[in-house]
Amino acid sequence: MKITFLGTGTSQGIPVIGSNHPVCHSDDKKDTRLRTSALIQWDNKNIIIDCGPDFRAQMLNSKCNRVDAIFFTHEHNDHVSGLDDIRPFYFKQGSIPIYASDRVVSALNKRFEYVFKKDGNIPGTPNVITNIIEDNFIFNRHEIIVLNANHGNLPIHGFRFNNLAYFTDVKTIPQQEFYKLRDLDVLVINALRIEEHYSHLNLNDALEIISKIKPKRAYLTHISHKLGFHQDVQKGLPENVFLAYDGLQVECD
Repeated sequence: MKITFLGTGTSQGIPVIGSNHPVCHSDDKKDTRLRTSALIQWDNKNIIIDCGPDFRAQMLNSKCNRVDAIFFTHEHNDHVSGLDDIRPFYFKQGSIPIYASDRVVSALNKRFEYVFKKDGNIPGTPNVITNIIEDNFIFNRHEIIVLNANHGNLPIHGFRFNNLAYFTDVKTIPQQEFYKLRDLDVLVINALRIEEHYSHLNLNDALEIISKIKPKRAYLTHISHKLGFHQDVQKGLPENVFLAYDGLQVECD
């Protein structure tokens, strides 16, 4: 299994438009971050986690030429607004399976009604096969473990693929979910900035959760310019914790 970090930035990305913050003017490519998304490659299947406004660029950057499914964590703009850009895949493959909660599917249907038409879609537009997430489910003969978390007051989903668990936009994880996170090789979790935030983990919050879960390796994503320069932040992290960056590929059993 391999995860490619397609984007590791927040809803504004880095650099932020018009910002004079030093990180937004960094010459280090690792400080340039598209909106958060990931590609999971497992048994010759390509799974996209979240499909935000940078989806087209991310597919071109990663040279991904097939999408077998899209898993959605939640319905915020930076995680869903690229759905129309699945068109080239639809033209080549046919309807694309998506997996999301009933609430997220309803939000997508309202925003992209033409993508969800059952009686023949408008020529030139894509189409999807909807799969409602309620609990763990089977994809390509593998069990996908659904992880429940909260983005402020909004319930959201993470996913466990064998020994890899992926979260983004988390603020709290219910205590009963931690049993699903035992014996991880890789944990991906968000770390927005140094300061507290009402709906996102800050760096200290993320490190506390990592210390509790005890994965072999942890990668931080959904990072804002306010966290600091990639190189500087990495120097201060525990030896098994890494700041993810766009294009990073990580192998996992």
